Amino acid sequence: MKLTVFNGSPKGKNGNTEIFIKQFVAGFLSFEGNKAEEFYLKNVGKVEEFREAFSRSERVLLAFPLYADAMPGNVKAFIEALEPLCGREGNPTICFLVQSGFPEGTHSRHIEKYLEKLAGRLGCPYTGTIVKGNGGGITTQPPFIQRKIFAAVRELGRSFGRNEPFDQKVLDELASPERYPRWMVPIVAVRDVPFINLLYWAAVLRKNGVYKQRSARPYEE
Repeated sequence: MKLTVFNGSPKGKNGNTEIFIKQFVAGFLSFEGNKAEEFYLKNVGKVEEFREAFSRSERVLLAFPLYADAMPGNVKAFIEALEPLCGREGNPTICFLVQSGFPEGTHSRHIEKYLEKLAGRLGCPYTGTIVKGNGGGITTQPPFIQRKIFAAVRELGRSFGRNEPFDQKVLDELASPERYPRWMVPIVAVRDVPFINLLYWAAVLRKNGVYKQRSARPYEE
């Protein structure tokens, strides 16, 4: 089987979405004869090319980051470009991967419902949506945690490569915690204390050499 991947990250190859895609594709390609091709939706001028690639696909993965509870604009433009294919016979089997910096899986459930409805409107067989919170920190996670996460994503890629449904247990593990327990809320809230946030962002600005420009207003007349 051939997998067509549409990477919806505005950062393209340099984003965290690409990290998860590589693991999923590795699982899909673990079966002899399977192939994969990837398109980067940040190239918004190629939307017609993307639609054509979708139309001739056998199996599709659409992956993107979730920013402040919204998909990137380039992903929305791609979805809107697929409208002529709605209900077309022979549309590909589709699955989705949504990663974000939000720690709780619940933050992505609204987009999960939207994507399931999208698959139905397109007439695409729907395999499921992979939800991964804390995706923004994947590169800073300890190696043993990375290995566990990547193994789970590869397993889902293998399922897609076998034309099997996703294992709900694996999906739940990747999305956990669905919600923080009440006793953890005060602990997590400490991260949002203004003074601590200021210290963190000041360190980031210094690291990138722009601390002196922290009050700049480039668009102010």
